[in-house]
Amino acid sequence: MEKFKGPTTGFTKATCGWRALLLPQLNRQSLYVYGSEVAVEKECKRQLESGVFVIHPFSPMRSYYIMVMMAITFLNLIGIPMEIAFLDGDSGLAWESFNVFSDTLFLLDVVLNFRMGIITEDAEEAILDIKKIRVSYLRTWFIPDVIAAFPIGYILLFADLHYHNDDNPSKANKMMRILMFVRILSLIRLARVSRLVRFFNEVEKVSNANLEVVRLFFRILSLFMMIFLLCHWNGCIQYFVPMLEEFPTDCWVRKENLMNSTVIVKYSWGVFRALSQMIALSYGSMDAPTNYIEMWIVMVSMVSGCMMYTILVANATTMIANLDPAAKEYKSKMSRLEHYMAFMKLPPELQLRISNYYQARYGGKWFDEKYIMDTISSSLKEQVLMVMCSQLLKKVPMFQNRDENFINDVLLKLHYEVFQEGDVIVRQNVPGDRMFFIDHGEAVMETESYERELCDGDFFGETCVLTKGKHLATVKALTDCQCFSLSWDDFQEALRGFPDIKKDLEKMVLVNADGGVV
Repeated sequence: MEKFKGPTTGFTKATCGWRALLLPQLNRQSLYVYGSEVAVEKECKRQLESGVFVIHPFSPMRSYYIMVMMAITFLNLIGIPMEIAFLDGDSGLAWESFNVFSDTLFLLDVVLNFRMGIITEDAEEAILDIKKIRVSYLRTWFIPDVIAAFPIGYILLFADLHYHNDDNPSKANKMMRILMFVRILSLIRLARVSRLVRFFNEVEKVSNANLEVVRLFFRILSLFMMIFLLCHWNGCIQYFVPMLEEFPTDCWVRKENLMNSTVIVKYSWGVFRALSQMIALSYGSMDAPTNYIEMWIVMVSMVSGCMMYTILVANATTMIANLDPAAKEYKSKMSRLEHYMAFMKLPPELQLRISNYYQARYGGKWFDEKYIMDTISSSLKEQVLMVMCSQLLKKVPMFQNRDENFINDVLLKLHYEVFQEGDVIVRQNVPGDRMFFIDHGEAVMETESYERELCDGDFFGETCVLTKGKHLATVKALTDCQCFSLSWDDFQEALRGFPDIKKDLEKMVLVNADGGVV
């Protein structure tokens, strides 16, 4: 059968069919939870073998469904207050149809939640058992979801049709009051804001790009959407309350002569007053409240504005603090270093060289290289060093045409070092136990009789790593030099497993005893 790649790698079209949309897709989040592609395939088989209709939390259908529900929910949270406050029952067929469609979709969502697989942070696999899903949903979000999904749209549609078809004035007046009550009751649909928050959290969890940048983007987007909704609702309330009082003579709507204005003008003034009160400016609300209702509206606006400002500052501070932890840790380390150098009363020139060394060594980002290399697998460590150092070893005669296993063993023994401009790396006639490979930078090799410049890819000190003898020249850094070093002890440990190579190198030492290499 024909194989296909997608949410169920390794399964066939004939086996999965349309149910492939319900199975987990292969992405970073599913790989993080299950560990490998094979484990994801086993999860697909487990779901197929269960024989029940369950939407997996990592399935394409779940991802697309969340995106659609986020858009519908956000449109509801914007449109419902606008309809109640400004449209005054003249919302039109298009909006009423959207209301009915939204109510239908949210009722369907309540039903589908009994078939939505659950993934928890500490779980090794998704919960796909129908009974467990049902119990979990009934204990958590079922009641809020049912309240938010109450089909107000259907009630309004039928009531509007009855109201427009009724010729009896008394019945029409009674129906109009009922309609007003139902429209106020439709505010319960604003409880759908809890769904918006949940949808954002779920999008963040099942995102195909499980990266901190993506998570940060969704946090910022959700924060600004919530702030926008708060300002939008407040602006609608500013106009809605005077409308309930049938616009008393001293209300701000009559003072601004907005009775016959367009919806956009009324909404703009309402949001303007709301923002003025929320950020405690006198713009838009220069007059004191004329009654206790307006006074309460102003007080609620001011409190909600303070809360909005506090949440915004707190989230912004947290995001900035977590934006670049490596740079933050580097600054903390440098601060401690400066205190130490001041306490030890080191000369300013030496303090500057130490600070420059840290900058050259870490580049403004603090990391524990030893911890990183110790925690990754030996295979990954070998690949990292192969990328960084393999070309350096190939230029050294004693490492050319050697067993690949020996080269890989030597790579694991290399240590990264940084030398500043003017540093003496090795001194002539001083016993040495290491050889050096220059990755980046320039140095000069000096003896009494000659001088030679070294640059990227050059090496020195090979005699010392072979014989543990004295350096035959002095090597001084002309620029900041990034080097890799190989010690005599580590080299001897690597040679223990390769006796033939050890014999060849011992012969090379005898031949080059008078070669004058460093």
